Amino acid sequence: MSFATISFQQWQQHKNAGDLLVDVRGPAEYAGGHVPGSVNLPLGDCSPAGLNKLLAELGLQATKVCLICKTGQRSQMAAKQLQLWSEGELCLMDGGVDTIGIELNKTAQKNVIPLERQVLVAAGSLVLLGVVLGAVVNPGFYGLSAFVGAGLMVAGLTGFCGMGLLLARMPWNKR
Repeated sequence: MSFATISFQQWQQHKNAGDLLVDVRGPAEYAGGHVPGSVNLPLGDCSPAGLNKLLAELGLQATKVCLICKTGQRSQMAAKQLQLWSEGELCLMDGGVDTIGIELNKTAQKNVIPLERQVLVAAGSLVLLGVVLGAVVNPGFYGLSAFVGAGLMVAGLTGFCGMGLLLARMPWNKR
């Protein structure tokens, strides 16, 4: 199933009062910089019921919901999860918050580490652990480093990062 894709400029020119821009990144990423006027609904919470709950909390009956993330990958994943939402029109922002070229609202506290950096720290730690355990305990532990490296390659090639999705569900990344 394909969804309409619009540019940020088109969104600004044609949005109506009830239309809503939904950022599907994790709460820490959202707090680190988001489009003014957007609301956060993390990818893990994206479902027709989750979206309807968000709309009810905001007191809205949106006729159009546009999904945005960092690069567009998670927006596509969220759209697939929301394909059964029948309350209005669903579209995707072309690119993501990194490509729209406007000043972003930043509400993050200094002690919040962005999800991207959390992935780097976790992956680096696991690779180092695999190498140390492989050298000291048993060479079979080198497999841990290989597994993490393969995961990073998949994330780089496809835009899907399982470790990122797992870390996004951790308590320190919840809103």
